[in-house]
Amino acid sequence: MKFRLTVLAFALVLAGCAGQAERDRLGIEDPTVLKTGLGAVQDTAAGAPTSQWVSTYAPIASAGDALTALQQRLNTLPGDRDSYFHAKAQCWINAAQQARQAHDKWGFVEEAIGQAALITTSLENGTPLSAANPELRTVSTVRPDLWNIVNVIKSDPATARCPQALQPLACAEVELIHAGHYAWTRNFSAAEKLLPEIHSNLQKSAETAMQCAQQQPAQQQTASAVPPQVTLRADSAFRFNGGDEAALLPRGKAQLDAVVDGLQQAPAIRRLNINGYTDSLGSDAYNSALSLQRAQTVRDYLRKHGVTMPISVQGRGKTNPLVTCTQTKRDELVQCLAPNRRVEIDFARD
Repeated sequence: MKFRLTVLAFALVLAGCAGQAERDRLGIEDPTVLKTGLGAVQDTAAGAPTSQWVSTYAPIASAGDALTALQQRLNTLPGDRDSYFHAKAQCWINAAQQARQAHDKWGFVEEAIGQAALITTSLENGTPLSAANPELRTVSTVRPDLWNIVNVIKSDPATARCPQALQPLACAEVELIHAGHYAWTRNFSAAEKLLPEIHSNLQKSAETAMQCAQQQPAQQQTASAVPPQVTLRADSAFRFNGGDEAALLPRGKAQLDAVVDGLQQAPAIRRLNINGYTDSLGSDAYNSALSLQRAQTVRDYLRKHGVTMPISVQGRGKTNPLVTCTQTKRDELVQCLAPNRRVEIDFARD
């Protein structure tokens, strides 16, 4: 995975040097955005506000006051200001400020304020947050290739272990959404002007995560036999659409054998929580059953190999996605969604 981050960082340098002069280079696939002039639609599919949208954002009577209050709340929050969600809330505030100063009247200011408020409130209350990015009324997807890079960096374990890599990643995501808003308003040149900063943030995130992995002392890597969580990528641990022990692949067994060995050297661990996840393809019932079956298979394998502590299992289906994908071709979509298909083993020490 370190090699993959190296390739990404190098690719981002090259991409940043290339010009993005043509509208088509934004990779816009939304037909309502590409259609201009006579015949362009103005319906809900094209982004016309619905009654639900109006009722959600109508309470934001004064964007300036709302942003000031949000900034004050965010500034008083304890913890690392460069953490992923704290940084993302700040970047949403910055995006709203920029759009407001540009006299944007399309609704993006209110949507950005709403995202910042959602994250800030959750941080204040200590409630769980999803790292998935929202689908906003005033935004179309641009540069799907950069979104793929976002997803790779985001799902890499090296990034999760490197707090310094999270702030630029969070801001790159918000900036890509902001560029998508410019594209939605047909201001393609403004969307392109955001690309260098997006490239820079993604490059910084990938390179910083790579440096963290390289600088981690060997003794720190072996200080704990078991990390707080182990993630088994379903595509490498199970045969496609399989969830029983017969579908468990050699690589998956090797990962679980390593967990067994680590538990023997970690007496402080009291119980395991195993959660299975799928991607968003297929029905809810199918995904729920498959994710539960995979979690149970992992539990049963650990039991057979001597793990006796309490183990809870849950099948969470397509909830808590790590990445979001917009590909229209099924093969590309399945590949992009791979990080969401996983089994997570949490180690509780209390």
